[in-house]
Amino acid sequence: MDSDLFSRRRAVRFAQLLDEANGGRRHHVRSRADDQLTRLVAVGQRLVAERPDIRVDVEFRAGLRAMLVAAAEREHATEPVTDGTSQATGRGSLLGGATARRARARGAILVGIAAGAVAVSGISAASENAVPGDALYGMKRSTERAQLALASSDVSRGQLFLDFARTRLDEAATLRDDATGFGAVLDDMDADTRQGVRLLTGGAVQHGDPAALDAVNTFVSGQRRAVGGLLDGAGSAERERTRQSLALLDAIRRRSDALRTALACALPAPVGSDALGPVPGTCPTDR
Repeated sequence: MDSDLFSRRRAVRFAQLLDEANGGRRHHVRSRADDQLTRLVAVGQRLVAERPDIRVDVEFRAGLRAMLVAAAEREHATEPVTDGTSQATGRGSLLGGATARRARARGAILVGIAAGAVAVSGISAASENAVPGDALYGMKRSTERAQLALASSDVSRGQLFLDFARTRLDEAATLRDDATGFGAVLDDMDADTRQGVRLLTGGAVQHGDPAALDAVNTFVSGQRRAVGGLLDGAGSAERERTRQSLALLDAIRRRSDALRTALACALPAPVGSDALGPVPGTCPTDR
């Protein structure tokens, strides 16, 4: 086996070719593996373009979900339990380290296989309704990380993060009777929102194009209405936490509007950046 096949250099070059194929900037470099990697890029694009419209049977989805839940529970039950207080030495320490490494390697392999099979195996469909605490929730989040890794640009990643924020909102709606879980999911929702907005506003400023800001405004409008719906029948703690998310959305809309104004008056550069991306200056006034 050619060990160079899995080298970091080839992986970086493959990512560059994939970015170029998806409209990204051109990298003026070449490598000996370009011919092989270019063919792989072409195969990937063809698979995306000719992806069949697969509809997962309801009974199959339910059966697969049950099977995956059972497998996850078995995996959890067979994990070694350590108290974290003793310090093993000698052969026992070496065996423990080897076991831990095998466990991590097994986990990495499982995540890789799951991410690669998600689009065609129905695993994504089986885990799409999972919420924190469910056996398949980790699979759901791993699928999201795989999507981010395959995104071709910062703008694409930003839009994915906003999609994930919508998903976290759906999860929060099912956890309204669990104050701790409700707050934790809204924390994740706000984190996804900030990540997505930062990438989109950064892209808008970098390219001098307000189109990414349109995506931000569309998200804020729909998300604010949906988040506001969580206030109905909520307790005092849940209402206060929900208002924090609403305040974040209001701040995002103000930032988007300010950046749009700055782009219109062609300000040379933002005056700084924060969790929401570039911070615009003030447009000069006519005297």
